[in-house]
Formats: sequence, C-alpha cells, structure tokens
Amino acid sequence: MARSGSAVRRYGLLDEPSSRAATDALLAGLTAGHWRPRAWARFVLDATLRSLRQARARPRALAEVCALHLAFAALAAGVPGRTPRWTAPKWTLMSWALAAGHLGLLERRRSLGGADAVTLARANLPTFATGRWVPALALVSDLADGMLARRLGTESRFGAAADSLADAAFWTWLALRHEPDPRIRAAASLAWPLPVLAVTALGVRRGHMIDPPRPVVLRPAAALQAVLATRAVLRPTRTNVPPGPSNRRCRR
Repeated sequence: MARSGSAVRRYGLLDEPSSRAATDALLAGLTAGHWRPRAWARFVLDATLRSLRQARARPRALAEVCALHLAFAALAAGVPGRTPRWTAPKWTLMSWALAAGHLGLLERRRSLGGADAVTLARANLPTFATGRWVPALALVSDLADGMLARRLGTESRFGAAADSLADAAFWTWLALRHEPDPRIRAAASLAWPLPVLAVTALGVRRGHMIDPPRPVVLRPAAALQAVLATRAVLRPTRTNVPPGPSNRRCRR
C-alpha cells in the first residue's frame, strides 16, 4: 500500500502542470529525506523522469533547442582557436542539456519564442563569437530578449531562468578569461556564480524554491556588466587575454 501511494505521488509529480509546484515537491521530498543518499537518488530520478516527460510533451520546443545548439556547434567549429578544442563542445552540450531538461518551465507554451533563442545565443557567445565588441553584443541581447518577450507576450519561467544563467555564464567567462584586473574578476565571481549557488543551496535546505532579491534602483550586476563591456572595448587587442597557461596557446 505504501508503494502504491508512492507511485501515485510520483506520477502526480511528473504530470504537475506548474513547474514551480513540481520543483517545490521535489525539494520537499529531499528535505524530508534529510538529504541522505537515498533521498538524493530519488530526487535525481524524479527530476529526470519529469524532465523527459515534459520534453516529450513539447516536441516542437525540443526540436528548436536541438536545432539552435547544432547551429551554435557549427559556428564554434568554424572559429578555431577561440576556445580550446575540448571547451566549446562541452559548453554547447551543457547548454543543450540545461535547456532541454527544463522545457517544463515553458508551462502552457509548446515552443520557444524569439526571445528565448536570443537568450540561448547569448549563453553560447563564448564558443563562437570573436572580437572586442562581443560584450557589447551581449548587453544588447540582454535588453532585446526582455523587450521581445514582453512585446510578443512570450514571457515564461523558462525565459527568466535562461536569462539568469546566460548572464552568469557569459559574464563570468568574460571576467575570468579576459579581464586582467583581479579585483574585477573577484567582483564578477561575487556578482554571478555566488548568488546562483547561494539561492540553490538555500532552496535545497528549506525544501522549496527561493526567489532571489531583485534590486529596483541599483543593480550591481548590471553596473559590473557595463564596466566589463567598456573595458573590453577599450582594451588594446594584445591584452585581451590575460597571461596564463590555459590562454597562452590561444594567442596569435
């Protein structure tokens, strides 16, 4: 009888139309299991099954995600030396897995919008874009995807999550790989990866999703984006890549 109840709970979770409610249920189960290995195994299994079911329910969106990432991979293959050979495929594959595994965040929608495509392109700029104007392009895309989503009425949890992760991925990469000032690199680590990790850890600890605070008047991350972009545009080409064993081979 207990097994039957567990099965009912699991199938209800897999079909839950609200992505937030499903995530809260997954995190609550993890907390109830006191984060033991068995609880983590159940969490990963249920999350994977739900992701697969949600992707299967949205074949058009899945096809769009696959087509976009194949295009990103083709662009990256045409720019030798932009990143080490092993980095670009892994980056693109991780982006694809995250996008395809979170299609449930589209909720009532069955396909990506133009804004989502712009956001995913920004997340993959490090693999195929070159030149000192790439950060400016990232800034423009960050403004464009939000305006496009509002204009077309395609705002979704998928777009919001993808936007946050795209910002974290791109600007952290830019700071750590191209910014020579260690203080600015440290600030970038505090502005993007640390908040993502903190919100995730807090959600796991409390057993439900945590909404990160969004400053209305002052946005430190946005200010840091402007600083990084301006410094990248004004920096002489020969110093675009700071010295380091992983970067020397990328110099021409």
